[in-house]
Amino acid sequence: MNYLAVDLGDKRTGLAVGDDIVRIIQPITVLETPIGEQLIHDIQSVIHEHGIDCIVMGLPLNMDGSDSQRSKLTKSFAEKLQAFVNLPIEFQDERLTSAAAEEQLNQSGKTHKQKKKLRDALAAAEILKDFLHAN
Repeated sequence: MNYLAVDLGDKRTGLAVGDDIVRIIQPITVLETPIGEQLIHDIQSVIHEHGIDCIVMGLPLNMDGSDSQRSKLTKSFAEKLQAFVNLPIEFQDERLTSAAAEEQLNQSGKTHKQKKKLRDALAAAEILKDFLHAN
């Protein structure tokens, strides 16, 4: 099964793809599109391009595991996205994925500008890695 991981953000949304057979995960892009209909269309294009079977949305829970305002926004966006793409959408706790992505970037030797472009896609890759590991 081919998966698309989504790290939803107000200004930037990171995307990563992977599958559950060889478990190779690749950060693919950061969409610099605000949350809304255009973002849904941009994600839909990626779904068709990569033959995606399932979407994994990062769920930003509070540290105690409860829903945050952001997780409610993510769930609302996921409902709208699902109406357009008609694919199953799973949620994965994304606590600490940004920190893991930041650690990878700090070891990469990239400039601040290069890091900024990759950060959200790497966070999406971490979300998918955690999801595949748990399932």
